[in-house]
Amino acid sequence: MNLIQTDPSKKLVLLITGMSGSGRSFALKTLEDMGYETIDNLPLSFLEPVALARHEDSRPLAISVDVRTRDFSSNQFLQQMEKLSKSSFLNTQLIFFECDDEVLARRYNETRRLHPLGQERRVIDGIRLERHLISPLRERADFVIDTSILLTSDLRGHLRRIFLPKKTPSLSIFITSFSFRHGLPREADMVFDARLLKNPFHVKELSSLSGEDPEVGSYIQEDKSYSSYIKSLKSILSMSIPRFEEEGRGYLTLAIGCTGGQHRSVFIAKILKEWLQETKKQVKLRHRDLKKRQMR
Repeated sequence: MNLIQTDPSKKLVLLITGMSGSGRSFALKTLEDMGYETIDNLPLSFLEPVALARHEDSRPLAISVDVRTRDFSSNQFLQQMEKLSKSSFLNTQLIFFECDDEVLARRYNETRRLHPLGQERRVIDGIRLERHLISPLRERADFVIDTSILLTSDLRGHLRRIFLPKKTPSLSIFITSFSFRHGLPREADMVFDARLLKNPFHVKELSSLSGEDPEVGSYIQEDKSYSSYIKSLKSILSMSIPRFEEEGRGYLTLAIGCTGGQHRSVFIAKILKEWLQETKKQVKLRHRDLKKRQMR
């Protein structure tokens, strides 16, 4: 659910700032995946013309500004934001990323990165100086997001709950049938094994056919294990897919395998595609090894 109060006549502009190392870069990438146009480290002098520019791109805008930014100062930032807030066609929100000093220091020490304000001082001193410089922005923020104990998956889900545009495409699902003889698909997020079902290849009349043929489908469905097998797959996916959506995943790849990649995996992949399309999911299907078998 989008928690931002939106007005269809106004363009949403998120100004992202906060402590270095608190997850702003990850947040900006997540917002980009959610359909935002994103700009990192934009000079303050460009903030007003970029945000106010009218063009055909109707996507919401997320701009990251911090102490690395040329001509940065909290006062100037707030002045620029005040100008944007007066615009009749912009909905401007200030998002401040917070994190405990000790956690930030540990992150910098673990990665051996220099703090932007710590070139000639200890990391912890750079963190404290930055906190002092940007404290006015935290007081003005519309949303404060503390990442001290958040996992990246938690942060992604949090951002989606608050800032997900209504027109953001839902999770895209790719289904691939394959042959275990040729190895697992490297892109697979979830792999299911259809080899427990009876193999049509051993039936003379079905051997040269594929899972796309109705005769093969009927044979597989007559297997006493088929009903419970397909029910289990649907149950697993019914539970898993919403969680992937909550985490902000843009796509999910399901792989269905059997011995030769011609009969059982092809049919089960087809059944799953039809079922998922009934739930209004965006689904694409390919049979990785079907042609290999037919070309022999």
